[in-house]
Amino acid sequence: MSNPLEQFEIKPIIPLEIRGFDLSFSNSSLAMVISATMIVLLFAICLRKREIVPNLSQSVPEALYEFIYNLVKTNVGKEGLKYFSFIFCLFLFVACGNVFGLFPYSFTFTSHIAAVGALSLLALFFNICVGIKKKKIGYLRTFLPKGIPYALAPLVVPIEAISLLSKPFSLTVRLVANMTVGHIMLKILGGFVVALGVLGIIPLFFQSLIIIFEIFIAVLQAFIYTVLSCIYLGDALRSH
Repeated sequence: MSNPLEQFEIKPIIPLEIRGFDLSFSNSSLAMVISATMIVLLFAICLRKREIVPNLSQSVPEALYEFIYNLVKTNVGKEGLKYFSFIFCLFLFVACGNVFGLFPYSFTFTSHIAAVGALSLLALFFNICVGIKKKKIGYLRTFLPKGIPYALAPLVVPIEAISLLSKPFSLTVRLVANMTVGHIMLKILGGFVVALGVLGIIPLFFQSLIIIFEIFIAVLQAFIYTVLSCIYLGDALRSH
């Protein structure tokens, strides 16, 4: 039985190092490129013949569009619809990365803190920029909400700063933990299927059920990641 953690090992495909920094094109980078390409191809194929009355293929991207549109409108408000494109791309990228990682010989980049953490930090930076754009200098009120005495500023400001910086951490850990645990379970059961031979039909049955469950979890985690991103965006837009 192979090590279930081997599937998470990042391996360079095109080695590249500049001044001590490893900038190699790895299997994780390839998985991201494939995921982004799959999204573009899906929309290109489904929307190649657009009609007023949508056919089955056209209904898929339109349903996704409407789903995320209502999600943003519900959790952020009408003001957040101008940032719909960012949230929509965020959901598609995370969902595709989660589902793509379930295919044999693929790589789940959403199981790595570095990849998901960078995406979460990008979302945080985007929210900060949106907040500053709307409130200007008033955005600093995020760290000292109205009604709190200035005497409590040395206590409140660090707490609010930690709260703000913990948002990408919570997004990252939740997604990475769920993707990692699920893939480890699949790898262990797959090892039992091979090791038990004919009797491997039993773990194979359970593995099939877990794969179906993991597909649901992959989409659900992308949904949760998007909902939390919308909530954090809403916090940046609303005044304290």
